[in-house]
Amino acid sequence: MASSSSSPRIKFPHVKRYKLFIFWSAIILAFTVFFDTNIMAQSSFKQYLRSLRWTPLPVGVGLALIAFQQYRHTRKREAARLGQVDPCDCLADEWEVEAYKLLPLRQFSKAWGWVNALELPEWSRKSVLGLYVRTFGCNMAEAEVEDLNKYRCLSELFRRSLKEGVRPVDPTAAVVSPADGRILSFGTVNCGTMDQVKGVSYSLRKFLGPNCWSEGGPMVVAKRDDDDCFHRTCLSDEENNALYQCVVYLAPGDYHRFHSCADWKVSFRRHFPGELLSVNPSIAAWIRDLFVLNERVSYVGKWKHGFFSMTAVGATNVGSVQVYFDKDLKTNDTIRSKNVFHDQHFDDRLVELTRGGAFGEFNLGSTIVIVFEAPKDIVPCVEVGQKVRMGQALFRLPHSYVGMAMNENQHRGPQR
Repeated sequence: MASSSSSPRIKFPHVKRYKLFIFWSAIILAFTVFFDTNIMAQSSFKQYLRSLRWTPLPVGVGLALIAFQQYRHTRKREAARLGQVDPCDCLADEWEVEAYKLLPLRQFSKAWGWVNALELPEWSRKSVLGLYVRTFGCNMAEAEVEDLNKYRCLSELFRRSLKEGVRPVDPTAAVVSPADGRILSFGTVNCGTMDQVKGVSYSLRKFLGPNCWSEGGPMVVAKRDDDDCFHRTCLSDEENNALYQCVVYLAPGDYHRFHSCADWKVSFRRHFPGELLSVNPSIAAWIRDLFVLNERVSYVGKWKHGFFSMTAVGATNVGSVQVYFDKDLKTNDTIRSKNVFHDQHFDDRLVELTRGGAFGEFNLGSTIVIVFEAPKDIVPCVEVGQKVRMGQALFRLPHSYVGMAMNENQHRGPQR
C-alpha cells in the first residue's frame, strides 16, 4: 500500500475535474486579455465580445464530443443503477446540449437524404442494399418486393411496403401500435408531464403547444393552462377519463411506414421546426426535453372517448416526414424559424382515419408519440422495452372479451 504520510490533498466532492479545467482556462484567458493592453484596449475588447457568433462545429469534432459525452453518460448510468450516484447526475448539462445543437445536423440530414435518393447501378444494388439489410436485420421476407435489385435507391428500401396480411390489426384492441418498434414509455399523463424513458420526463404543454383545439376560442390560455394542469384542458370528461401516452421508437432496420392507432378524426396539425437530434434510447435517457427540442408534427383530433393525437418526431437523418393526407406539410426546411410553430386546420376537409390505416412514413427511423383520452379503467397490453409490431394491441377496454380475461387473471393472481 502507498504511504499515507504525504500531505493531505484538497478534495472537491461536488465539482467535476473538467469543469475546474474550463473554469481556470477561462480565468487565465480573461487575465491575459485584460492585462495585454498593448494588443487590445478595453473598448475594443467589448466590441470583440459583441462580434462573437455561434458557428457550427466541424462534424468530426462534434461527433468526437458526442462519443466522449456518451461514454461518460454510460458510466454515470451504470453508477446510478448501482446506487453510487444520483440518477439526475446522468442527464446532460445545458452546455452539453447546446454544444450538441451546434452540429450541422439539418444540413447533414439533407445530404443524407440526397445520398439515399441516388439511383444505384443495377449491378451494385444487391451488395449495397444487402449490406444495409444484414447490418440492421431487415426481414425482406415480409416485404412486398423481396428482390433487392428492384429497389433503385436506399430510400425506396427504407420506405418499402409489406405483404398483405403480415401485419394483422388486433380487432379487440382500442389502440394499436402505429409502427414496428420498441416501447420507450407508456402510462397516464400526470401533472402535465410525460416520460421519454423511465426517469426522464418532459412537459406536455411544451410538446403540443398552446391548446387551440378545445372549446373557448382559437387559443385557450388560462390559469390551468400551465404545465401542472395543462393535461386537464385536453380532457372532455375529467371524472371518468384520463389522459394516456405511449412512445414507440423505430430503429433503422424497422418497417418505416406508420399507421393510424385507432378510428379517429383529424381536425388540426401543428408543425414545430426544431432540432434534429438523435432519438436513440440512449440519447433520450441523456437529454431531458429531447422530444420538445426536436422537429415534430402533431396531428390532433377526436375519437369516441375524446381527445386523440399522434406526433411524428424527427431525428438525425430523418428530417423528412411524409404524411399521405397532408400534401402541404414540408419538414426539414432551413428557412423556417425553430422558435415558432405552424398550424393547419382541416375543418373544411375533416380527415377520417381507420385503425391500421396508412398514415405516413419516415426516411430512416424515428419516434411516434401517442397522447389520447380514454376511460380510467383501460387496460395496457405492453411493457416498457417490449418489441411491438404495427397493429399489435397497446391498450384494450375492460369490457372487451380479451380485456375482461386479462382483468380476471390480474385479480386471480398466479395459479399454483
